[in-house]
Amino acid sequence: MTAYYKELQAADPYRIRLPYPFSNYDRQLLTMLYQPMIGAEAIALYLTLWAEAEGAKEEATHYTLMNTLGNPIAKIFEARIQLEAIGLLKTYRKNTDDRCFIYELCPPLDPKTFFMDPLLSMFLFSKIGETSYRRVRDRFLVHNEIPSDFDEVSRTFTDIFQPVHAKAGYPPAQQDLQERKKGGYESDFEFDFTLLRQGLSEQLVPRRVLTAVIREFISKLAYLYGWGPLEMQKVVLLAIEDDYRLTVEGLKRAASEYYKLTVSTTAPQLVQMQKETPKLPETEGEEVPKTKQDELLAYLETAPPIQVLRDIADGNEPLPADVQLANQLVVTHGMKPAVVNVLLQYVLLRTDMKLTKAYVEKIASHWLRKNVTTAKEAMELARVEHMQYMKWKSEGSPTTVAKPFTGNGNRKPLREEKLPEWFHNKDQARVVKTGPKNDSLEVEKQKLLAKLALKKGKGG
Repeated sequence: MTAYYKELQAADPYRIRLPYPFSNYDRQLLTMLYQPMIGAEAIALYLTLWAEAEGAKEEATHYTLMNTLGNPIAKIFEARIQLEAIGLLKTYRKNTDDRCFIYELCPPLDPKTFFMDPLLSMFLFSKIGETSYRRVRDRFLVHNEIPSDFDEVSRTFTDIFQPVHAKAGYPPAQQDLQERKKGGYESDFEFDFTLLRQGLSEQLVPRRVLTAVIREFISKLAYLYGWGPLEMQKVVLLAIEDDYRLTVEGLKRAASEYYKLTVSTTAPQLVQMQKETPKLPETEGEEVPKTKQDELLAYLETAPPIQVLRDIADGNEPLPADVQLANQLVVTHGMKPAVVNVLLQYVLLRTDMKLTKAYVEKIASHWLRKNVTTAKEAMELARVEHMQYMKWKSEGSPTTVAKPFTGNGNRKPLREEKLPEWFHNKDQARVVKTGPKNDSLEVEKQKLLAKLALKKGKGG
């Protein structure tokens, strides 16, 4: 699978297409039937796109979704492809220099179609178990069926209406109107129906019974149970009725019975395929070392700034003013979220967890003029310009910056300046010639510890 960063970036814009208004009933189907299969994060993305589509229609960037959902771009991409696979989302991409997306929301299947589908019904069964499966299925049963002693007496259209040939012109040409499309997922099953027919006599299984619907259902059953044409011949013979009819219900029942007799009494499970672990966007062919620095870089490249603010504050929710400042840097000034993450880390740990707006904007202005676009570039520039940034900080502060600890036992530093963890990993960064070496800065870097503790797996 292509690494996600080649397919989706936080700065990519998107629009949403809602073919018609969805209902509260659709929400129930999403929650009860689809959420157990694809998880809460995928459903949260769907509901967020649904809410956006019913409101503002303007274009937005994926950074907005990162902020709304509190997830990095990698998790949003993972949720998106799950929605696509299950048939709830269609994605259209414009492949130009300014890449953008259109997300078309698709409705969930109605309960009857869902539970008759062998893949979806088995997928749900394997996720929630038999007891919950029966309870969910019973929730959508029709409880007000028409009694058998009632006959329908409804009038037909032609009973009431008739055409009148008058010179009244014609209605205008029809434009594209809202349409209740049939939901469902797309699949690409390869099944040899020619070989299937060779083992079935025309007398027992007439060719006419293999309609398009039945053929599609046979393909799904073969994929679910891992059978070829020879096994499906036996299933078809078990399912064919006395009047030479072949139904979806009969095929599903026959396949289940044949599987229990020949393979196992435990139903097969559907699981997500294993995918390549996304790699950092390095030069093609370059081997990426699996180091702590790389994990930190991946975290800063993929996490939304609001999550970085939470992690620095030990999981506490950031203040609205801090979130607004981060959003302003991304949305208004066009800074990449990864660059903003490095800036937030650097400033917060340099200023004893105070996010001073003027100080942030001064460094941000410098990075914008230097055209910094990646977390790695931002880290290197922060190292190179550290002394200048210290000077800017002291100019904007009423107190003098404490001198680094020199080793004198009779003197203690007034305050130890903290720096991000990546600041000290200079050996893994590209060497930039910046002039004479500053010995006091080297001593300071060796003595100081980073505050931020990265959670395992944050690199995505």
